Amino acid sequence: MNTAANPLDTLAGLFEGEGSAEYFGEAVTQAEHMLQAGALAEAAGAAPHLIAAALLHDVGHFQGTVTGRDLMEHGTDNRHSHTGADWLDQWFGPEVTEPVRLHVAAKRYLCAVEPGYFALLSEASVHTLQVQGGPMTEEQVRAFEAHPGARDAVAVRRWDEQAKDPERETPGFTHFRPLLKGLLRPEAAPTG
Repeated sequence: MNTAANPLDTLAGLFEGEGSAEYFGEAVTQAEHMLQAGALAEAAGAAPHLIAAALLHDVGHFQGTVTGRDLMEHGTDNRHSHTGADWLDQWFGPEVTEPVRLHVAAKRYLCAVEPGYFALLSEASVHTLQVQGGPMTEEQVRAFEAHPGARDAVAVRRWDEQAKDPERETPGFTHFRPLLKGLLRPEAAPTG
């Protein structure tokens, strides 16, 4: 990946290109899902870093750019939360990347501690939950709750699960560019 390129153009290209791909059998594309998550966070009055994390949470699924989807489709965890967060780290600080890194753990956490949460999962999300390790054990729950980014990750996870509505109107990536620009690391911000 060319880190010298404008990061917002790079991200926009993903949403317009690979983001138009089917999203693990969901009724929305990858880009629609991520845009919906960002819009849900924005509608909830979330802080800018959480809107960005919700918008970018699944960037690790993009083929080639970060990691591939094929692993998940064949029953192997592609660790998209980690690879996506690591990739985004070249441009954004931990306030954005850590909720991305922990959003899968948050699904496992919520399935373990919140009665009824599992019933909210789509069929595809149930499949990926099993691939990702299933609900957390009590020990894993305690470790997750102790993590300073746990609360933000749970918020992103809730928007993630709601962001699969083929009828929902959402703004395009351009709508989020100013917010993302304001969160870029100073050395990653485009000049001019």
